[in-house]
Amino acid sequence: MIDSLSKAQALIKDVSDYPKPGVIFKDITPLVANAQAFTLCVDAMAGSMSGATHVAGLEARGFVFAAAIAARHNLGFVLLRKPGKLPREVHKVQYALEYGFDSLELHKDQLGNLDKVIIVDDVLATGGTLSAGITLVGLTGAEILGSVVLGEIPFLNGRKKIAVDHPGHRIEAIFEF
Repeated sequence: MIDSLSKAQALIKDVSDYPKPGVIFKDITPLVANAQAFTLCVDAMAGSMSGATHVAGLEARGFVFAAAIAARHNLGFVLLRKPGKLPREVHKVQYALEYGFDSLELHKDQLGNLDKVIIVDDVLATGGTLSAGITLVGLTGAEILGSVVLGEIPFLNGRKKIAVDHPGHRIEAIFEF
């Protein structure tokens, strides 16, 4: 029986050298496959939704938690997608990776200046993807209330990057890895 967050965290598996040599990938699939663990984590992450109108999920694993949180709180769910996956006019933000560049996109008509958004992802590592997501949602005029992640890898300094790129932005992490 999974009756605590520490037991839920123990379900997350480390996979060495994936998706490339030197990376230790956090495999959340055993956690989300366990109904008790998944529910505990969604409930813990959902605690910071006060005042929100929407939950924005970062592709792809952020979608898993963001959609569940949005449904639990009767909030809109917005997808921040990789390039070319949204059919209508989009806002787009490019960001740097260790090995090149990537982008995130959001439909231009998805959010507006009356909306209040929490951004959700699975893991905060270097902060590049989350920072791009914050910038992207900001282009819509929506108010960003903060971000919540399932887990954070502190030695990769993602929180510090967010503090530099988006001073005052609030981040909550359920686990530290």
